Amino acid sequence: MKYSEKHYRSDLARYFRDIEGQLGTVETTMKELDCCILTEFEKLQKLVADAQNLASTYYLQTFLSPFSKEYAGISLAAQRLSEKRHGALIVVQREESLAAFLHNGVPVTANVSPILIETIFYPGNPLHDGAMLIEKDKIISAGNILPVADTELQGKKVGTRHRAAMGLSAQTDALVIVVSEETGRISFSVKGKLYSIKN
Repeated sequence: MKYSEKHYRSDLARYFRDIEGQLGTVETTMKELDCCILTEFEKLQKLVADAQNLASTYYLQTFLSPFSKEYAGISLAAQRLSEKRHGALIVVQREESLAAFLHNGVPVTANVSPILIETIFYPGNPLHDGAMLIEKDKIISAGNILPVADTELQGKKVGTRHRAAMGLSAQTDALVIVVSEETGRISFSVKGKLYSIKN
């Protein structure tokens, strides 16, 4: 079910109130010289991370839903891959053709299904290291090689999947979903920018 803008704004406003309240708690605790404020900072960090997760999930859905009726299935597959820490790179074609940017993919031409997406990215599967291409409600191909951006993210080096996602989305209007093998973190890239979704 699509997360409505009304619910998104309401939930985000609640997070803002909670964050503001937690900032007040940090300030009060800091005035008590015998108290350590590190625990309060951890609570504040969690609230900010949860608010970011909410916003990222909403925007991923917003970007996906006009281009695939199967956006919920794609999101579910990403979540399941994340839980198992199976790396994945899923390209969703929007309006621009991606034919000139994807190479050496193996044709699949099947309906989008979470089980099929999970199977393709299962470790050891010959196609699991490449990118999957989804167009509308079809998995077009898998095992694709993408252009890789030579970039860092906030001063940190990022993995090949993340750089490939950023590289393709910088050159096209594609939306690219990444599941990290190391952390299980789900991210998506649009217009060359990478946005993380907390698990």
